Amino acid sequence: ALVSTQSTGVGDVTNRTAIIVDDMADTCGTVVKAAEKLREAGAKCVYAVMTHGVFSGPALNRLMESCIEAIVVSNTIPQHEKIARCPKIQVIDISSILGEAIRRTHNGESISYLLKNIPL
Repeated sequence: ALVSTQSTGVGDVTNRTAIIVDDMADTCGTVVKAAEKLREAGAKCVYAVMTHGVFSGPALNRLMESCIEAIVVSNTIPQHEKIARCPKIQVIDISSILGEAIRRTHNGESISYLLKNIPL
């Protein structure tokens, strides 16, 4: 298992909403610890946004017992069963963006265009 030994917070979170951003939520130990630190630093609530929600092992229990209000992940991994066990999980559909990126690559068109004009 991958273990994170250090995290850095930037800015004053007192009485503010804190958002944790990362590439992947696997066992959720790191994100839960980061959320606890943010609450200890005075954040009024904590949300997490991750690209890939793996949610293995103790992840769902950790999330349910944590101070994280919600964790938002993309649909790169199916989440139907996990959402049923952990209502804190919210999913964003990125299929249209991926499809457009594939189409643009196939046709030799600019992918950087998507950064300014994301199809919703």
